[in-house]
Amino acid sequence: MASLNKVFLIGRLGADPEIRSTTDGTTVATFRIATTEVWRDKNNAKQERTEWHTIIAWRRLGEIARDYLKKGRLVYIEGRIQSREYETKDGTKRRVTEIIANDLRLFPQGPSATDERKDMVQEKTEDVFVPEIEEDDIPL
Repeated sequence: MASLNKVFLIGRLGADPEIRSTTDGTTVATFRIATTEVWRDKNNAKQERTEWHTIIAWRRLGEIARDYLKKGRLVYIEGRIQSREYETKDGTKRRVTEIIANDLRLFPQGPSATDERKDMVQEKTEDVFVPEIEEDDIPL
């Protein structure tokens, strides 16, 4: 059976990207984006959960990140999940999960872009079905 490792994220940068180069001059950008899930609980109270994703962008995507990404910028990332282990200076083993980007898209910025996004969100949310999930419905 075939497998698939594909991730699509739209989120905001938590800080400016960290840029470095390998010994052969290849650009690598590392940055984190936040995605936020919003829903209503049983009491119709708004709930929110934010996930932070570490993104690694190589070569040309790293250069684009360096030149255009800044803290707070809304960005679309397409890539794959990759986990790796490393050892800290004190000998503790750590495991991290990262997104290796293979596509990066920038959203328009400025007051008119913000107004357009609000209109789009308002239009779309009228038709959105949000299922209520009971704790018993979640498989163990």
